[in-house]
Amino acid sequence: MKGIGSRPRLVVSADGAGLIGHAGSRLLADLADATGLTGAYSVALHPLRPRGTGHDPGRIMTDLAVMLADGGEAITDLAVLRDQAEVFGPVASTPTAWRLLADTDDAALASLRAARASAREVAWMQAAETGQGIPAVRAGGRELPGLVLDLDATLITSHSEKEQAAPTYKGGFGFHPLLCFLANTGEAMSGRLRPGNAGANTAADHIAVLDDALAQIPDAHRHGTAILVRADSAGSAKAFLAHIRTLREHGLDLRFSVGYAVTEPVRHAIRTLPEQVWHPALDQNGTLRDGAEVAELTGMVDLAGHPAGTRIIVRRERPHPGAQLSLFDQDEGLRHQVFLTDTPYSGGGSAQLLEVRHRGHATVEDHIRCGKSTGFGRFPSRDFNVNAVWLELSLAAVDLLAWMRVLLLDAELVAAEPKKLRYRLLHVAARLTRGGRRLRLRISATWPWRNELATAFDRLAALPRPAS
Repeated sequence: MKGIGSRPRLVVSADGAGLIGHAGSRLLADLADATGLTGAYSVALHPLRPRGTGHDPGRIMTDLAVMLADGGEAITDLAVLRDQAEVFGPVASTPTAWRLLADTDDAALASLRAARASAREVAWMQAAETGQGIPAVRAGGRELPGLVLDLDATLITSHSEKEQAAPTYKGGFGFHPLLCFLANTGEAMSGRLRPGNAGANTAADHIAVLDDALAQIPDAHRHGTAILVRADSAGSAKAFLAHIRTLREHGLDLRFSVGYAVTEPVRHAIRTLPEQVWHPALDQNGTLRDGAEVAELTGMVDLAGHPAGTRIIVRRERPHPGAQLSLFDQDEGLRHQVFLTDTPYSGGGSAQLLEVRHRGHATVEDHIRCGKSTGFGRFPSRDFNVNAVWLELSLAAVDLLAWMRVLLLDAELVAAEPKKLRYRLLHVAARLTRGGRRLRLRISATWPWRNELATAFDRLAALPRPAS
């Protein structure tokens, strides 16, 4: 038999020198400094620094966020940064990081959120000054004005008895955090860690997460910018929608688009709709969606208690194989989805456009999936407060990756998920050399994405810095 192996023979040893792994992660660490995140964390946590000695608490938090953005899953994964001090500088030990997380109480956690908001303001100003700006969300072949916030909850399985972990509505065990992402960039605006048995449609939780998200938006964008709040049917609680309307009455240009349960009155209204009022649905690129139609139910369903001007819209579609159908859908032979919105008819608020705009909420599932690989897919401690801080750091890690895409990358990497960014840029190995009083990080000349990474470092160096 003829051998087909063509790989050269290797002798493996563990005595290399001057080699750096995960070299691209230095880009994230420097980006945290450039946006002021590290400095803001240091100010926020200054009271936790014992006698002003030892590792700076803000720097420890930044290193943890960088580690999570790089794909780390546990505090011990800080070793990747710590054991390469020539590139990443002094990094706290695992026990020191643990103590800091345990010492971060609710007040310090609130300070961390405020620090992240100040860094976001800098990042958005840098995007504006470099000509990038905050990209618009597209739906139905057109750009949506302003910002789009997507709220959704997810289940995180816990494999041990952790504080406030509880049975979930799907029969599992763990936590049920509620999160908010900015659809424009994929930034993680806010999140609250909740027990596994927390209600999916709890209005108070939705209000708290939305308010946290709005506090993350820089003042120049929060006021005078159209902001759309999207959620599934868990966000259709009257108290939550009333809160959005109250914020609008106080000067914020907020609108909502939330799912709605297909109740018996809704089913009756659908059955009484004449065929001529159904219109073809749109795909995200603006073309007609095969086998899907949209109609308006406003005036046919009692929406008493909802904000004035609330509209109700339904889409029917041939179900795809394996779709979960209600008895009503099985009888009709079509899958029905209903949502509420307070976007008026004037200004392009046609049922077709509003439906495809609402369907874009599904992208939040991608953001949550990526977030689970960036920290909040597993929680490290039995202590609930430590895990709440961990969630906040994972949101910061998601932000660092989003800011990297917006400020430093182009072409297909602008839309790359964390897995691709890690494989192509962050986990690259490099050689560290010295010469001419300079420390050089030399990326392999054969690495396929060496130019993209080098360009990202150049763009980072050229970013405008806030005045100190």
